[in-house]
Amino acid sequence: MTTRKRPLRMAVVGQGHFAQVAVLPGIDQLKDVEIAALVSDHPHKLEELGERYRVAHRVGYADYDALVDSGDIDAVYIALPPDLHADYAIRALRRGVHVLCEKPMAPTEEECLAMIAAAEESGAKLMIAYRLHFEPGNLAAVEMIKKGELGEPRVFDSLFSMQVRDGNIRVQPRDGAGPLFDIGIYCVNAARYLFREEPDQVVATRLDNPSDPRFQHVPEAFAVSLRFPAGQVASFVCSFGASDCSWYQVAGTEARLELDNAYEYVSGKTLTVVRDGKRRNKTFRRRDQIAAEVAYFAQCVRTGAEPEPSGYEGLADVRILLAIQRSAESGHAVVVEPVRRDRRPDRGQEVSVAPHGKPELVDVEAASE
Repeated sequence: MTTRKRPLRMAVVGQGHFAQVAVLPGIDQLKDVEIAALVSDHPHKLEELGERYRVAHRVGYADYDALVDSGDIDAVYIALPPDLHADYAIRALRRGVHVLCEKPMAPTEEECLAMIAAAEESGAKLMIAYRLHFEPGNLAAVEMIKKGELGEPRVFDSLFSMQVRDGNIRVQPRDGAGPLFDIGIYCVNAARYLFREEPDQVVATRLDNPSDPRFQHVPEAFAVSLRFPAGQVASFVCSFGASDCSWYQVAGTEARLELDNAYEYVSGKTLTVVRDGKRRNKTFRRRDQIAAEVAYFAQCVRTGAEPEPSGYEGLADVRILLAIQRSAESGHAVVVEPVRRDRRPDRGQEVSVAPHGKPELVDVEAASE
């Protein structure tokens, strides 16, 4: 007789738009992971979402420590604003509860290092939620470059933009707010996993727009250039004040590739290779990126494998983002001390889960207009 393993019991901390539109329905698709608890200070969200997903434990933030001490959960998915990540992650990790934390990992290096230390001391797993490390379109681009189909990769260029909604938490005066940490991190991470190297210098310009009430506390955009040790360059713009756009391209010595909708989680992607003026396209259907990364995380917990992306992957991006901020403030190039990485995403990490339907939202609205 075969005994079925108990599903990984996961608490979702924070019930904002992303949690409701992606995290909860994504986890709900998985047979070996269950939503065991919801954490929020909004009783109406807890009631509606708890009933919808059949969740027994529904607690406020004041009862979070009791929850992670209870033995009723194995892991937490932290879907809070970045300035709260370290606190809630460390409190779980110290009690041996595994943590899957949204990116950016934290607004400071010190917080990132404290999260890593808490995981290493307790033995609990810490993974940062880089969903694109499991997504077929991005991994196909990685594989093409690894195989030399572009020749030697030399130039990365990207744009990630949206029209942010006035009053959204992303433009409030708090650490980790603004376009750089929220969406610029995708461009930084993509350049790193495509070049498979760490930048050693950054140059950045911050674009302020105080006449727009949305940008009283955060910049509207950043324009950034990253230099890599082998002479490659990565440039990108991230903006909260431009129409929706999400793409990157990599130019090699022999060909280039383009990925449209590169960073999105609600749409499919189109990968185009341009060689000798001829274009070759491949389309990747929309998949459930959150379910995929949670499935991978659950496998790491069960097998004891160290996750990729780890806390060190999160730290590497945060260190670069902070250097970008310093460059924008000073007007000068800033040298980056790289976080050495011996593991990077590749095609072997691809996880494919069919998309879920569109959930009904409870007391939240999308970040973009």
